[in-house]
Amino acid sequence: MPNAKSRSAIMKPDQPKRKGAARRSDVSPALKKQLNSGAIEALTLSEMLVIDLAFLMKSACPKAHPKTIAAMHDARDEGWVGRTRLAGQLLFDDLGHDIYPHLIGHTSDQVRGWGASLVAADQKMNLKKRLSVIRPLADDPNPGVRETVWIMLRPHIAGNLEEALDLLQSWTKDKSANIRRFASEITRPRGVWCAYLPPLQKKPELALDILEPLRSDPSRYVQNSVANWLNDSSKDRPDFVTKVTKRWEKESRTKETAYIVKRARRTLLKKS
Repeated sequence: MPNAKSRSAIMKPDQPKRKGAARRSDVSPALKKQLNSGAIEALTLSEMLVIDLAFLMKSACPKAHPKTIAAMHDARDEGWVGRTRLAGQLLFDDLGHDIYPHLIGHTSDQVRGWGASLVAADQKMNLKKRLSVIRPLADDPNPGVRETVWIMLRPHIAGNLEEALDLLQSWTKDKSANIRRFASEITRPRGVWCAYLPPLQKKPELALDILEPLRSDPSRYVQNSVANWLNDSSKDRPDFVTKVTKRWEKESRTKETAYIVKRARRTLLKKS
């Protein structure tokens, strides 16, 4: 696979700011047409869910075989995660790695997300290479793309957990809050829109090298992820969360740590 350039180096000029549609019914025909053609990004989940992904694929990837587009159309009733994963698999099978730079440089956030699912579709790529290739997408300006990246790569993290925890340690020290947050979010024991990670449910101590560097992170985006990680863990290992948060309160007397600890204990407080 060609080396991925940074998003800032290949992305198109910023689009005019607009307010995203709160409900699917708020998406006008004109807006839907722009979303379907890939001319603009989706700003809300409601906008994401109205997109005709087969139409978008035909517009964004004109070299795609008609059978590829047809397969995408046939999956229109599947959930968003399933369709996004399928899009990457179809494009990988049809066009291979060569389409990747085009995908991650596209205006549409959905198309950029397909870049992540295409990387996930390559079963021969090792985890170190996979993480390196998707790194620009993990730092994408669009939060929807960032969510897509960790959701698509989660199965590879689950299948190579020990290696993943080792590789992601350096991500916790990155200057970008998006990259630091990715290390925490993709390793959450439970998470959302994804399968659980049983080894971390049973033994969350395995991920302390990810959590410790982030316990007083200056970014609220990262703080919420770490707190959610621990809150996940509190449902399976309340003893672990109690022990860690008490220690953090003693060792790290910052407002950032205090915020994380409070949110991390929210399930524990409900049970008490």
